[in-house]
Amino acid sequence: MSPQHPSPLPTVLVVTSQVVSGAVGGRGAVFVLERLGFPVWFVPTVLLPWHPGHGRGTRIVPASESFSGLVDDLAGSGSLSGIGAVITGYLGDAGQAAQVGRLVDAVKAANPKAWHVCDPVVGDAAGLYVPEATADAIRDELVARADIATPNRFELAWLAGCEIETEADAIAAARMLGPERVVVTSSPALRRNSACNLLVGPNGVLAAEHGLVPDAPHGTGDVFSALFTARLLEKHGEEGALKRAAASTFELVARSVKQGSSELLLYSEQGSILGPMALVSSRRVLERPRTA
Repeated sequence: MSPQHPSPLPTVLVVTSQVVSGAVGGRGAVFVLERLGFPVWFVPTVLLPWHPGHGRGTRIVPASESFSGLVDDLAGSGSLSGIGAVITGYLGDAGQAAQVGRLVDAVKAANPKAWHVCDPVVGDAAGLYVPEATADAIRDELVARADIATPNRFELAWLAGCEIETEADAIAAARMLGPERVVVTSSPALRRNSACNLLVGPNGVLAAEHGLVPDAPHGTGDVFSALFTARLLEKHGEEGALKRAAASTFELVARSVKQGSSELLLYSEQGSILGPMALVSSRRVLERPRTA
C-alpha cells in the first residue's frame, strides 16, 4: 500500500483485570491501544470496583466452566489470524492460567508471527499480592509461553528465584527467566532519583532512564506493556519502542501526580500517549560474561 494508505494495524488481544473506576488493568491497556488506533479484543479475568489499593471491594471472578467456555469460543474464531499480539496480565485465580495458555496457543497456531507479551502481575516491593498458587501458574503457564515478559523488579526476582540489587543482577535474572525478550520495568538505575526500564534480548541489553516520580499512581505496568507492544507493532524497533513507551509512561505519571490525582489521567493527558515530550536517555549496556 502507498504511504497515504498505510496497512491497517493488527488486532491486540488483552487478557487481564477489569475495574469499574480507575485506569488500571484492562481499562488502562485497552484505552492506550485503541487511542493509538489498534483494534482490541478484551477478556476480563476478574471484575473489581477499583484497584485494591484504594480499599476493599467486591471481587467477581468468572466461574471456571464459564471462563473455559469463553476461551473455547475465542479459540475457535476464524479471525485469530488477524491478531498481532496477545497481552496477558492479572489473573483472577490460578486455574485461569492454563485456559489463557490455550488461547495464546490458538492465536499462535493461526498467526505464528503473533507475539505473546506477558505482564506477570503478581506483586511489588511490598511482596506478592496474589496467592502463591496463582503466581506459580502465571510463571509455569504464561511466562513459559511468552515471547516478551515485562516484570517489575520484584516480580523478576520472585519468578527467577534470586535477589536483584544491581543492574547486572537484573540482566542475569532476565536471562534465566525464559522469554527471548524481558523488559524489567523498575530495574536498578545508574543515576540517582531515576527509574530504569531495562530490555534484555537477543540483540543485547538496552536501558531507558528517566526521572523518578514519587507516589506514582497504580497502573503504570499495564500502560507500559500496552505502549511497548503497540510501538513494536508499529515497527519502531526495540530501542524506539522502549524509549517511546518509557517516555509516555513517565509523562503520564508526572502529569497525573502534578495534578494531585491518585489515578493515571489517561483521558485528559492523551497527548502523552500519542507524542510524549518527556526526556528519556537510552544506553546500550555491556553485558558481562557469567562465570561458572
